[in-house]
Amino acid sequence: MRVMAVDDEELALKRLERLIGEIGIGSIDTFSDPLEALQSATQYRYDVVFLDISMPSMNGLELANRILEREPSTFIVFASAYDEYALEAFASGGMGYLLKPIEFKEIQKVFEKVANFQNTPPPTTKRLLGKRYNKIYLIDIEDIFYIKADLDEVIIRIKETDVYVKKKIGELDSLLKTSTFFRLHRSYIVNINKIKAMESVEQSKLQISFNGIDDTVTSSKEGAKEFRDYLERNSL
Repeated sequence: MRVMAVDDEELALKRLERLIGEIGIGSIDTFSDPLEALQSATQYRYDVVFLDISMPSMNGLELANRILEREPSTFIVFASAYDEYALEAFASGGMGYLLKPIEFKEIQKVFEKVANFQNTPPPTTKRLLGKRYNKIYLIDIEDIFYIKADLDEVIIRIKETDVYVKKKIGELDSLLKTSTFFRLHRSYIVNINKIKAMESVEQSKLQISFNGIDDTVTSSKEGAKEFRDYLERNSL
């Protein structure tokens, strides 16, 4: 397994390198310069990458996007002294979010998740066939903002329009059980990668807004709790 760690703070980088080494990982490449890290990521395939978020020349979120463009299966873990970037980190493809100072047990949990991640087959559903009036759509799942139940079919929101798909929402919930989709209401599934912001509203529900469209989706009370728990579990 090849691991990269990037942090412009020398003490934080050395601590992270030591903790990863205690796991028994053989090869750890460390960088204090994000641009040097990116150059290395174009030459080698990394299984796990630990990224500080606030760095000069290129922040960790941008660096993650560049790495994932080249190797989408990379397990990205962000590290920060602040929790305010967590949602943006997950939207950037992060699989974990560590708050500094990082502890050994948190590193252990990361590599337990890595093992599960590597043994999980990718989703078989890549595209969905839908229709609006007389026009047929072949929808890439990454283009979906949210899915809404509508009797015996669903309405899928993509950037351009709503598309009707002849499937029940429970069926799609099973087909799209990946790290990027979450069912936060019996009638709604959202693509986490498309979320812009979350706002608490009445009865502790969450109102979700999206990047690129003006729509909002409101969770159920239980769905809000489960989604908060999900984000907490996956932020390590």
